[in-house]
Amino acid sequence: MRTAHVRSIVVWTLVALIGAAGWAVLALARGEEVSAAWMVAAALGSYAIAYRFYAGFIAHRVLGVDKDRATPAERLNNGIDYHPTDRRVLLGHHFAAIAGAGPLVGPVLAAQMGYLPGTIWIIAGVIFAGAVQDMVVLFFSTRRDGRSVGQMAREELGPVGGAAALIGTFVIMIILLGVLALVVVNALASSPWGTFSIAMTIPIALLMGFYLRVLRPGRVIEVSVIGVALLLFALVAGRWVAESSWAEAFTLAPSTLVIWLVAYGFVASILPVWMLLAPRDYLSTFMKIGTIALLAVGVVIALPTLKMDAVTDFAGRGDGPVFAGSLFPFVFITIACGALSGFHALISSGTTPKMIQKETQIRMIGYGAMLMESSVAVMALIAASIIDPGLYFAMNAPSGVIGTTVQQASDVVTGWGYQISPGALAQAAKNVEETTLLSRTGGAPTLAIGISDIFSKVTGGSLRAFWYHFAIMFEALFILTTVDAGTRVGRFMLQDMLGNVYRPFKNVSWKPGLVVTSALVCALWGYFLWVGVHEPLGGINQLFPIFGISNQLLAAIALAVCTTLLVKSGRLKWAWVTGIPLVWDATVTLTASWQKVFSGDPKVGFFTQRRVFREAIADGKVLPPAKTMDDMHTVVTNSTVDGVLSAVLALLVVIVIADALRVCVRHLRRPALSTLSEAPYVESRLVAPAGLIPTRQEKEEEARHERVGAAPGG
Repeated sequence: MRTAHVRSIVVWTLVALIGAAGWAVLALARGEEVSAAWMVAAALGSYAIAYRFYAGFIAHRVLGVDKDRATPAERLNNGIDYHPTDRRVLLGHHFAAIAGAGPLVGPVLAAQMGYLPGTIWIIAGVIFAGAVQDMVVLFFSTRRDGRSVGQMAREELGPVGGAAALIGTFVIMIILLGVLALVVVNALASSPWGTFSIAMTIPIALLMGFYLRVLRPGRVIEVSVIGVALLLFALVAGRWVAESSWAEAFTLAPSTLVIWLVAYGFVASILPVWMLLAPRDYLSTFMKIGTIALLAVGVVIALPTLKMDAVTDFAGRGDGPVFAGSLFPFVFITIACGALSGFHALISSGTTPKMIQKETQIRMIGYGAMLMESSVAVMALIAASIIDPGLYFAMNAPSGVIGTTVQQASDVVTGWGYQISPGALAQAAKNVEETTLLSRTGGAPTLAIGISDIFSKVTGGSLRAFWYHFAIMFEALFILTTVDAGTRVGRFMLQDMLGNVYRPFKNVSWKPGLVVTSALVCALWGYFLWVGVHEPLGGINQLFPIFGISNQLLAAIALAVCTTLLVKSGRLKWAWVTGIPLVWDATVTLTASWQKVFSGDPKVGFFTQRRVFREAIADGKVLPPAKTMDDMHTVVTNSTVDGVLSAVLALLVVIVIADALRVCVRHLRRPALSTLSEAPYVESRLVAPAGLIPTRQEKEEEARHERVGAAPGG
């Protein structure tokens, strides 16, 4: 035992030293080349220590997870919504559900500020805020039969805070889905290779669904091999299609892609989960985890250097071409899901608590899956920071700013202090077999360039185009799992709200209600997608700030509910665990909301932007980057919608936080008036490990359980 204790001290000391070395190099190195491997070292060292010590402290001391208490999956097992699921399978499902565009796109856009601010927030944010939120929400939802954040708010805060939380959650969900879909459109527009490959994933997922349901039930390994093989074939075939007469059929304009994506979202949300959603999630999990792991290995082997500045001039000036605003608060808003994501609270209080076997698994699934997503964000930031900064800005600035030719783009980007020649811009596009890389906003194409650069250094430059389109498919598949799952969750939320007015909507299987609510949800997020595609100022430039603000406001709602529950459940001394992240998140996000609503800078403030463009319209002027008077009117409309939404959502969150504070103060003054909606204690009969690898004690317990179960009458 003493030997094991000494070994543990040595191992964790080495992990701490590796992480500290990574942080020291990133923070202190100036005017010299810095390897991206140091960023990987800082991240992995920090994650390991946080999971081992901080997550363990929260699970056992703060929450008091109980392995002997039955979860709703065990107590309410109906084989449909409630079903005890193997921890490894559930970890994959949870990760696939929470990991969308945010950790891929946010860090790429935030690279405009330099690699250091983003790295600090991604790692510190996930350890002390994002992973904490996911785990605590999952715990309290599990103790309440899998109730959603909105339902918990309604029960624990009362009608005012609960109503504000329900409305805010639904509106935020719609905005998130619209921006997620916009990233897919920007990645696939005018790219027959990528469009064909992604289109093929739909029949592949359908085949996998029918294979497991009808042809070979339970043959998970078989269908995994078949699915991955077909996926790789689709990627290779995409190149053949791009070079054939079929290329024109798969070369789609952004507007056309909008229609196809909305149609896909509608169909995917009404099909049975086993037919498309579940197999797509399962297939994408292999792609997500495998690609990120290979990317980390590639960084260690290739040792690419970080070419972006540690902190750029745009961080202080706030006039960056990718998005406007200063480092505080907008780098935190832009990073979004990679550090803290309110969207995760919907999953942690949605399907996952209805499937978890043991409370002791909450640490691995809630905290661990969020660390995995944060690692995706780190890899995305690395990919954006190792490419030429001139190419980065040429790809991420809207065409209205840099022009439409390589010469114009070169001149503008050079004026910002980042040298890149027209020939270099043209060659970069040729290397990945694209016609142009200019203004490929949305983050996904930039990430694909970085991934192809890393992988091609390991496998050879001749495969650069292959790796680029592989990355595009990876990203689109990554995001589509969130679009279709999110659309379904949005449908459930709308059905629940409409059910208060017309009872049949409460039945989620009622076909008329299913079709009507699916169509409404798709129409709502489709509106934001259409706006983003036709936005003269650049869709991602205009919409990503409100995406980030919405997501962080949703996190504030979740953290407010968690803090209230900690206080009401007698854990006041531990309320700082979620209370401090709540204060930080609310401060940052409400500051960003205030600036987007009231700033006098038209690049930042929505209403100032609206006023400037309306005055120009009255004078008959067309302001850049708008090219026509129709563009001018589009900017006015979009600025108005964005400004109103920013103000309304901020107000709803203030109401939720104020109501949470009221409930906490009332509880401290008169505890007898407080009630908890926690499900009654039932002793568990299930035996399952807490982590991925069972301990010796857990193996012995499982063996005893199996012997008892196998005994006569057992």
